[in-house]
Amino acid sequence: MDSKDLSILSILQSKGRVAISELANRLNMSDTPCLRRVKKLEQAGVICGYAAQVNPQAVGLNALVYVFVRLTENSNDNADVFEKAMSNLEQVLECCVITGAHDYLLKIIASDLLSYESFVKKSLGSLKCIASIESTVVLKQTFSKSALPLKKN
Repeated sequence: MDSKDLSILSILQSKGRVAISELANRLNMSDTPCLRRVKKLEQAGVICGYAAQVNPQAVGLNALVYVFVRLTENSNDNADVFEKAMSNLEQVLECCVITGAHDYLLKIIASDLLSYESFVKKSLGSLKCIASIESTVVLKQTFSKSALPLKKN
């Protein structure tokens, strides 16, 4: 991956709907080689997809909660059951395996704390592979970044 590829990625991270002609112009390239590079990055899995960034509060999602989960036992079977269950829950935005006293860190979005409580009781609480759940409610999110810090050589 060269500096042109990193520049393409940097621009697409901030403006995913940019026209190829504008992208090429910003990089001092012609359209065809620029498009070829973008397609190559997509095919290689470097570009995983394109999506609109939606303001959660604008659609009534006002509660952001980080959840620490400990499994009943640290086995492949429990991990598989838990991870499959989390991937099927639309409220779970992120699921990470972590080190330390807990096994997983979840990022969960809900309309309010009552709906989060219901989610915990009905969804997380119903999983027998979970030993403990600790929640940390975000009072205020000062910023959130989705763009990766891409280094240019």
